[in-house]
Amino acid sequence: MTTIKNYLLVSPCRNEADYMRQTLDSVVAQSALPAKWVIVDDGSTDDTPRILEEYSARYSWISVVTRLDRGHRAVGPGVIDAFYAGLETVDIDQFQYLCKLDLDLELPPDYFKSIIEQMESDPYLGNFSGKAYLREADGTLVSERLGDENAVGQTKFYRTAAFKEIGGFVRQVSWDGIDGHMCRMKGWVARSEDRPELRFIHLRQMGSSQQSIWVGRLRWGFGKYFMGSAPYFVAAVAVYRMFEKPYVVGGCGIFWGYLKAMFSKTPRFGDKAFRRFLRRFELRSLLLGKRNTTDLYHRKIRLSPKPE
Repeated sequence: MTTIKNYLLVSPCRNEADYMRQTLDSVVAQSALPAKWVIVDDGSTDDTPRILEEYSARYSWISVVTRLDRGHRAVGPGVIDAFYAGLETVDIDQFQYLCKLDLDLELPPDYFKSIIEQMESDPYLGNFSGKAYLREADGTLVSERLGDENAVGQTKFYRTAAFKEIGGFVRQVSWDGIDGHMCRMKGWVARSEDRPELRFIHLRQMGSSQQSIWVGRLRWGFGKYFMGSAPYFVAAVAVYRMFEKPYVVGGCGIFWGYLKAMFSKTPRFGDKAFRRFLRRFELRSLLLGKRNTTDLYHRKIRLSPKPE
């Protein structure tokens, strides 16, 4: 196997014993291994600590950071707090690339090799990933239907220079939407791509929750409000998501979560320039299609001098 010495994985996790072995095994089987993998146990109360101890003893490049149990799973800000607890244990300037990686995935064996080859061939590419699929009971793979305008949240693979320039991740729900648009604001391309060698299995449905999918979709809508999305755009997102499981209900949950945040006058992401940038992108997406709009923005970025 080849070890690429300049890529770092950081994985926040909590009570992932049901899924994490698949992720651990698929990473150690990669054709291009990471130089370092920091896994942050965010107060697990199941077998997660024992499994992490087993793998860190076996592989010297895996290290574990243990946090105290806060008593509940905190999706969004809690996940990013845990991510930074891991990131703070290393010097990211020693790595050309870094990745926030979830522990409920199955990755194809050439996943990171393919990602890095794409990044190496494109100096404008700051944030990149493959696509997430769900495996049905009969083995059928179903796309999670994520847009092309950002790396997906489960495998956020970054050029370190781009990650630092956008200021890293916002510690709030919607962090994984804000970052891609922030990349474009700063002159970096952010995208995901659907190719066989980049398709991975998501073992837990996106937008779900430790409580229920309904709660997860409410949170999704709250996140759209926080990041600054316009009501008409969120309504379109909600309709689009009605055609996937849980049919209709999931889309309604997204829009209701947005409206609840709006009626409550919940504080929004404080960067007004970002919110203006986001709404222009959303409006163009409704008029031209999101893929065409993303391509338009990225073509404009590529007319600028190459990032350093």
